[in-house]
Amino acid sequence: MAEAQPQGTGKAAGGRSAQLAHTGLRPGWTTGACATAASTAAYTALLTGEFPDPVTITLPKGQTPSFALAVEELAPGRTTARAGVVKDAGDDPDVTHGALVRATVRALPAGSGVVFKAGPGVGTVTRPGLPLDVGEPAINPVPRQLMREHLAEVAARHGGTGATADVEVEISVDHGEEIARSTWNPRLGILGGLSILGTTGIVVPYSCSAWIDSIRRGVDVARAAGRRHVAGCTGSTSEKVAVALHHLPEDALLDMGDFAGAVLKYIRRHPVERLTICGGFAKLSKLAAGHLDLHSARSQVDKGFLAELARRGGADEALAGAVAEANTGLAALQLCTAAGVPLGDLVAATARDESLAVLRGAPVAVDVICIDRAGMVVGRAEPRGPGEVRQGSPQR
Repeated sequence: MAEAQPQGTGKAAGGRSAQLAHTGLRPGWTTGACATAASTAAYTALLTGEFPDPVTITLPKGQTPSFALAVEELAPGRTTARAGVVKDAGDDPDVTHGALVRATVRALPAGSGVVFKAGPGVGTVTRPGLPLDVGEPAINPVPRQLMREHLAEVAARHGGTGATADVEVEISVDHGEEIARSTWNPRLGILGGLSILGTTGIVVPYSCSAWIDSIRRGVDVARAAGRRHVAGCTGSTSEKVAVALHHLPEDALLDMGDFAGAVLKYIRRHPVERLTICGGFAKLSKLAAGHLDLHSARSQVDKGFLAELARRGGADEALAGAVAEANTGLAALQLCTAAGVPLGDLVAATARDESLAVLRGAPVAVDVICIDRAGMVVGRAEPRGPGEVRQGSPQR
């Protein structure tokens, strides 16, 4: 188990860290953080003959948790090394809580770089539309980068093959294939096990009542500070985009997560002049379709709805049909982008008008920003205020 708990920024006035502190829930660690810790320990042992226990890593936001090792195996002659970490998801009801994440590291010839391999219990991508190519192990881009950085540090410290590590890293999860049946992986075409996930390394626990209460507190803090413009963001990547585009201070940022309805309904009663909603394209397509809870267990991306939006944007029937049959929202977006159909902008505009309908005439102007997994803006809708909802927009 990890020896340290995630720490906030120390600013309790507002923003994401204050919201997290307000819930009283204990955060945990992503599978990506666990895989980074395990691979760092294994590569250290491969080069030195000794496993660091606990092993400390640095997460993207600067936290430095330490993880106790549950597995230490060093092959004769140091041909391979394996380390394992038990995932602690904190107070989040995560299906991977308690799973044993293993990393097996093998040296490769100089210049090979880091090669990732899916071991038992880790899935393989079999369909397009995900941030990984078909045939790749389901180890997402941010965990891959985190592992590369830590392995390079180990190589530099302990006499590896240069500034970058040259190793094969096989990540496995005990009983991962069985656990994955409780996730969306099979439907998305990720077969054979779990995905190794995480953008911050930290699992943020979601108690609906506690998190919605924290959203309300965030709005109250922003209003008390005189903020006229706030942003509801679905995660850390979208928060960075909102800050970069609008230069908002921390106490104007609301960690909306999946609770778009909670933000809109509270701001309806406690207005601010402007609300920016920023999030992933797929999540905001759910808002555009009328869903106020964006969690994957309670709403899904409606590809038929996206196909209809694509038609409005000029898609022919062949393209609309392909959108309706796409594996993921991202795949639908890619199809439309290639054809010059502005599906991202259409989703943003429809999500904005849906938000205005929920606000029921409250004196709030709303704009929407859709991003992809890398944080690139793929759709925008300019601010629109009350009374400007397009005819036909649903009222709630």
